[in-house]
Amino acid sequence: MRLNKLFASMLLVGATVSGNAHAGFEPFTVTDIQVDGLQRVALGAALLSLPIKVGDTVDQTKLQQAIKSLYGSTNFEDVKVSRDGGVLIVEVKERPTISTITFEGNKDIKDEQLQESLDGSGVKVGEALDRTMISGIEKGLQDFYYGVGKYGAKVEAQVINLPRNRVELKFNFTEGLAAEIKQINFVGNTVFSDAQLRGMIELKDYVAWWDLFGERRYQKQKLQADLETIKNAYQNDGYIRFNVTSTQVAMTPDRKGLYITINVDEGDQYKVKEVNLTGDLMGREELMKAILPIEAGTTYDGGDVTFTEEMYSKYLGRFGYAYPEVKTYPEIDDATKEVTLNINIKPGKRVYVRNINVTGNEVTKDEVLRREMRQMEGSWLNSALVETSKARLNRLGFFETVDTETVQVPGSDDLVDVNFTVKEQPSGSFNAGVGYGTESGLSLQFGVQQSNFLGTGNQAGINLSTNKYSKNINLSYTDPYFTKDGVSLGGSIYWNEFDANEANLERYKNKSYGVALNTGFPINEYNRINAGIGYRHNTISEISAYEQALRFYDIYRESDDPNSELSFDNFELSLGWYRSTLNRGTFPTDGSSQRLSGKMTVPGSDLQYFKTEFDTSFYFPLTRSHNFVMLARAKAGYGNGYGKFNDNDQILPFWENYYLGGTSLRGFKSNTVGPRSFYVMRDNEPCPPDPSGNGCSLPGDPNRIEVSQGRSIGGNAMAVASVELIVPTPFLDEAYTNSVRTSFFVDAGNVWDTEFDYDAYRTLPADQFDKLQDFSDPSRIRASWGMSVQWLSPMGPMVFSLAWPIKEYEDDDTEIFSFNIGKTF
Repeated sequence: MRLNKLFASMLLVGATVSGNAHAGFEPFTVTDIQVDGLQRVALGAALLSLPIKVGDTVDQTKLQQAIKSLYGSTNFEDVKVSRDGGVLIVEVKERPTISTITFEGNKDIKDEQLQESLDGSGVKVGEALDRTMISGIEKGLQDFYYGVGKYGAKVEAQVINLPRNRVELKFNFTEGLAAEIKQINFVGNTVFSDAQLRGMIELKDYVAWWDLFGERRYQKQKLQADLETIKNAYQNDGYIRFNVTSTQVAMTPDRKGLYITINVDEGDQYKVKEVNLTGDLMGREELMKAILPIEAGTTYDGGDVTFTEEMYSKYLGRFGYAYPEVKTYPEIDDATKEVTLNINIKPGKRVYVRNINVTGNEVTKDEVLRREMRQMEGSWLNSALVETSKARLNRLGFFETVDTETVQVPGSDDLVDVNFTVKEQPSGSFNAGVGYGTESGLSLQFGVQQSNFLGTGNQAGINLSTNKYSKNINLSYTDPYFTKDGVSLGGSIYWNEFDANEANLERYKNKSYGVALNTGFPINEYNRINAGIGYRHNTISEISAYEQALRFYDIYRESDDPNSELSFDNFELSLGWYRSTLNRGTFPTDGSSQRLSGKMTVPGSDLQYFKTEFDTSFYFPLTRSHNFVMLARAKAGYGNGYGKFNDNDQILPFWENYYLGGTSLRGFKSNTVGPRSFYVMRDNEPCPPDPSGNGCSLPGDPNRIEVSQGRSIGGNAMAVASVELIVPTPFLDEAYTNSVRTSFFVDAGNVWDTEFDYDAYRTLPADQFDKLQDFSDPSRIRASWGMSVQWLSPMGPMVFSLAWPIKEYEDDDTEIFSFNIGKTF
């Protein structure tokens, strides 16, 4: 449109000049320039766009150039030129200013997306409107709708004039219905069947009834991505000559359905003849050849070629080469069906790091992130140190994602900036917990726990929790960088009241309070030592008189008051080792972690005992994208007493026993896996065993003695293992993969009491002794299988599990369904 006006103006000028020339017109010298019609544009700006100045001699050509230049300034939509003697008169009509931009009828495209598209075309509020662009914008938006299968869509732009040369730009959308894919056909394929190819791509011509989020909608962008997916699948299987020869998208007459036909030329399968490394190998040719993952004689794999290029690029990045060029040039021998791969390496120039920039941390302070950096400013760029820095940030657990980018400094070929972009996630500032199990029922808890207190990276918490069996108050604070070298210091004060009878255990009550101080020392990048000291007071009451508890109770109870409470004051020492190479603190997908910890009471405490635990986890990514991950983990623990008390061997207090079930062994009720208590009864009355071997210390018929089973009591030894297959969460957008995790698992484990002497009860009737043995049979390894979904929310982590025991025993307390909010993974 603008060109038409410009051409018309040129013709007008030409006609005017020609007419004047016929009347004796001659070029004139400009004595003054007059510009009429200016409102928004300053006179100086208009004169700068005019290639004519006072004193210039003007002819027809210069007038044409002047008009073209004024139109080219994008400020005017109409220009007229005339003369009055030596005065050049320029009459302009300015382009109107866009006052507002509105959208109506758009559902598939958000206003923000539309405005972003308009911004790219220079159509913004406050800018001049170029009417010649309207039709192009309309067509572009309509093409977008065609690209997502809405062939009945219409877009109309409306310009509404406002006072003071302003306009409102209004876009009206009629989107219509999306055309569905009726059928996807493949022609020329023999290596992969139609069903296999359909399974590879995102576009679908069939959606199962149960797939609530599936759709058969056509999208042009998805089709292009699907074609690339098919090409990669063939080339990864050796078909280097594979080609998509054509693609047809045919519409039904009613414009509501589509038929897609993809024609392919598979070619033949090729093998790798040899691999050559060329270019500047920096004197490391032997090493580079040693780590080469492609071998001669194997089937050509395009994915391996890409992986090799990336691997060498990362390797060179360790030595400061930020922008290496690693390209593979294949030599294809169609006669022998072989490929020679020539990998050319150009390291480029070695670079320094100028600045390390961090963005996205709205809560977390910069110093918290910078103290995790292993790449230093002013040193050679080292990609391994950048990746280590990224991994350390991920392991903090404060961020959902951490991304890095190396950017060259403008005007310099040996300086770069390293940019870290983080996306923060809830770090447990508020913890409201709800738990539910098919057997354990409902439990509630409330707490305030902040792993990133005020953005300092320090851990602080005031936890108040209550449920049907426990009440707890805990004040804690830990500074992980008490010194700049990473030495941590922390402490806690706590009070707890526990009713075992309500926790699926044999009855006893435990009131405790204490204080603890701990510190940690980094050994290297992956290993850390922790140590602590603390004081704990326990008051034990209302103990059920089952045989295992009496063994402990008889040692410490007052002889003149056998039903009295037991109180203990203990000083504890703890020591631990922790190693982690996990790639993330939350939902890791690669690496491993090991933790060995132990605690013991100080000699001279009321109770003398020790406990030690080992916990390990290994994550094995099964795909390069880490969509599928195998997780193997195991945990074991052992505790016992040491020394003597009143000539009796000290034993592990029963409230320090290990327990399994619930989240630790899914499919079984919380705390129920392991040994059961038992009672020796005669005529429904407790009957303690007689050391002389008569079966019962009370007089009466020994044949009337019975052993009855009680509830779970835990044990001093524990082992549990789990194997999980982590899979993409169905129907969930990829944007949520870092906050939602789905897995299928198999759990197995048990708890044992290795110190209780069951042989002391052999004097009982044989059938009763056999029954007693069943209560503590160590061969009963409990196992279960099922699925679990875990996700992060502002309220804390949530866990949903479905689990079924692989084999049940009569005394097992199973729990198929469990759901927890605010539960630690």
